[in-house]
Amino acid sequence: MSAVSRLLFVASEAYPLIKTGGLADVAGSLPEVLRQGGLDVRLLLPAYADVLQRLEAAPEVLAELDLAGQSARILECRLPGTPLRTWLLEHPVFSERVGNPYHDADGAPWSDNAERFLLLSRAAAHISTCDTALGWRPDILHCNDWHSGPAIALTHLARQRPRTVFTIHNLAHMGIFDRQVFERLELPAQLWQEQGLEFYGQCSFIKGGLVFADEITTVSPTYAREICASPGGMGLEGLLSQRRDHLLGILNGIDSQTWNPASDPHLVQTYDADSVQRKALSKSALQQQLGLQPREDCPLLGFVGRLVEQKGLELVLPVIGQLLDGPAQIVVLGRGEPRYEAALQALAAQRPDALSVLLAYDETLAHRIEAAADIFLMPSLFEPCGLNQLYSLRYGTLPVVRAVGGLVDTVVDASEQTLAAGTATGFVFAAPQADDFLHAGRRAIAAWHDRPVWQAMQRTAMAEDFSWQRSAERYLELYRSATD
Repeated sequence: MSAVSRLLFVASEAYPLIKTGGLADVAGSLPEVLRQGGLDVRLLLPAYADVLQRLEAAPEVLAELDLAGQSARILECRLPGTPLRTWLLEHPVFSERVGNPYHDADGAPWSDNAERFLLLSRAAAHISTCDTALGWRPDILHCNDWHSGPAIALTHLARQRPRTVFTIHNLAHMGIFDRQVFERLELPAQLWQEQGLEFYGQCSFIKGGLVFADEITTVSPTYAREICASPGGMGLEGLLSQRRDHLLGILNGIDSQTWNPASDPHLVQTYDADSVQRKALSKSALQQQLGLQPREDCPLLGFVGRLVEQKGLELVLPVIGQLLDGPAQIVVLGRGEPRYEAALQALAAQRPDALSVLLAYDETLAHRIEAAADIFLMPSLFEPCGLNQLYSLRYGTLPVVRAVGGLVDTVVDASEQTLAAGTATGFVFAAPQADDFLHAGRRAIAAWHDRPVWQAMQRTAMAEDFSWQRSAERYLELYRSATD
């Protein structure tokens, strides 16, 4: 074993305790795989009210921390389904508020988000640099996204510190607050500079990680390149270009036990690559469940994700009717911007036999759509990694994706050459235009009707290995290099 033995992994959410997006899937999988690889790992999360309610047993109180004059407690539990020691930061700003961790019922960010997530950062930095009642300090502090960016900065101001790694899951979310918030938070004055948290006259939490981390990672090789230039860098491309030698794209993995069509408990019919024809049973069951016309003569297209511009809704909405005329059926699962929700509901009302729209986050239904659909739609404007296309490949549900970020890193377009070579796994288009997306969708529908070609692509897709083990090895190498 190298000098690295203790890892503190900090995130704002982790499945199955709390999930709003892909960060939760990563934080719920990667630390446990790293633990299995020999590290002494602690996962640090806020003790949201919903998390405390979800625990089967009361967590153990480990320690009280004084965080810049605020008293907070560290509770310990095990991440459900694993032996992973999980530390929960208990404070009223987290523990006495139910609902979404980031915003209220109307979708507006909680007004005290800066205070809340700075508290998480202070806790991570305190544990990493001070002797505490926990009796444990990490060799590596690994923080994720803007919520814990200041932890990296605060750690680097300490006399003794661990090595630090910061992962960008989505640069679009920077944790931007005004100068008055920076002052109110009583952050160290030296952090108000361009090589600090200052960002065009405002305070950016994510810059704490980008400026100060020993190593920066993001969640796919292509996204690592995209964010070093405009527009992908979103104003931070200069800083990221300066730090390019310490920026690495490591593709996310998936939990191959949770997402396994051969044993998935959410499915009405399990299957594997040798029995992929059983997908038809899941398809007919979902059609019946959602009130779609039972049809075997056309493909079912699935979309699972946030209903926001980033996910390509401006490409999807203008051509849904033409895709349905393919003929095809479409099922959409997700929540998001009211304008997109309303537009999709209106279209579903016009074509109830062919289009089903479910405005919800539903893990069981997400699994069933992956199993039932023939084709998965993921035409994102940008996509740091993407997980749904990986789930789709695992389930033999061939994805239609745009050539960006992790999508182009994981899906091989069905061209004449790749079909002949037996490497094609989906359908890729380049321009963020509705017509280009429609053309790719039509290619997928046409290929579905060619059963030998389609089944060969399904077998290729299902044989791909996107498990966390491979990605975890890259992180272990990075941790070791960071301590050299």
